[in-house]
Amino acid sequence: MSERVIFEATFNPAVKTYWLLSLLLVSSITIVGIPFLIISIPLFFLISGKILAAMSAVVTERKLVVKRGVFNKEEKSIPLEKITDVAMVQGPLMRLFNLYLLSFETAGQSAQGALVSLIGINDADAFRETILSQKDKLLTNTGAFPKDKVDQNDDLKLLIESVQRIEQLLEKALEGKQ
Repeated sequence: MSERVIFEATFNPAVKTYWLLSLLLVSSITIVGIPFLIISIPLFFLISGKILAAMSAVVTERKLVVKRGVFNKEEKSIPLEKITDVAMVQGPLMRLFNLYLLSFETAGQSAQGALVSLIGINDADAFRETILSQKDKLLTNTGAFPKDKVDQNDDLKLLIESVQRIEQLLEKALEGKQ
């Protein structure tokens, strides 16, 4: 049974430039990393496009499916009702390239931090809002949210009537003692 795709993420190619600058900054800050630049920069140009092409994120009616990896392929399927937070982070270097890091945390997650993080999703805000609104729809339809206002009002009326009956019984009991 295939679920309907609600939103399929695309990734900003500026992620590769961001990764390259991050690599250069870290390597040049550490004296040991400078000699490795001779090896790491050509490897970066060979692999970065494939890494970006292997990344995908799809929101379906019930889950978020994230795939990534060139050598070690990874696919995570996260039920939307388990997602507790979708954080958007944009550091100074990311701001330069207009990139965001989306981090997904779930209920029942054993490790601290995000279960899944994705960088460079085009229109990250819309992707985040799609996940949260679809999660709300899913929880509302399954009854995971509290009863609607009509049911709450009915319950309140029953409670008030019950309290009034108790008050009447107490008044009768007090009148009988006098």
